[in-house]
Amino acid sequence: MYNLDDIDRVKLILIKIDYILDICNIGIVKALEDAKTTRPAILMHLTSIAEQFSKIKDKNLLSNFDEEDVKGAINTRNFIAHDYEGINLPIIEFIIRERLPVLHSEINKIIC
Repeated sequence: MYNLDDIDRVKLILIKIDYILDICNIGIVKALEDAKTTRPAILMHLTSIAEQFSKIKDKNLLSNFDEEDVKGAINTRNFIAHDYEGINLPIIEFIIRERLPVLHSEINKIIC
């Protein structure tokens, strides 16, 4: 079985994904265009997802995820933290549209 702290981190990632998807119920592009409210919220949740992945110590648990998704989450966090104004929004849109649903599904398989 997996470390309970690591499972809690995975559950928090799921919550953050749900928050992002809820924010994007107005449309992903529209949510990302709002530089005052929804874009910063999305970027902060993406940062939090990467930070949770970084804290997971159980390699067996991490093996449930596509290695590129984990690396991508961490790289995205670094771009957000170090070049906020230079963020490539089409990449963020791709992450939300294509990769977050995959992560969501993988997490549901782990915790169910």
